[in-house]
Amino acid sequence: MRFVTVIILCSLFLGVSGDGLFSFFKEAIQGTWDLCRAYRDNLRANHQNSDQYFYARGNFEAQQRGSGGVWAAKII
Repeated sequence: MRFVTVIILCSLFLGVSGDGLFSFFKEAIQGTWDLCRAYRDNLRANHQNSDQYFYARGNFEAQQRGSGGVWAAKII
């Protein structure tokens, strides 16, 4: 019962698009993966002061996914 209530509240507050609830979760997972990939690239690059670029790139790529990606970028 709690799970259903949380899902309904999340869909109302986060403004899930008409594509459906499962697309929101799919976009959130893909957005999280974009952020993880940018972090991994940052560690690989190993340049001084490059973290701001990779952080911005990860957020941009995550937000391009849709409402789930925007949510992931805000949370992470």
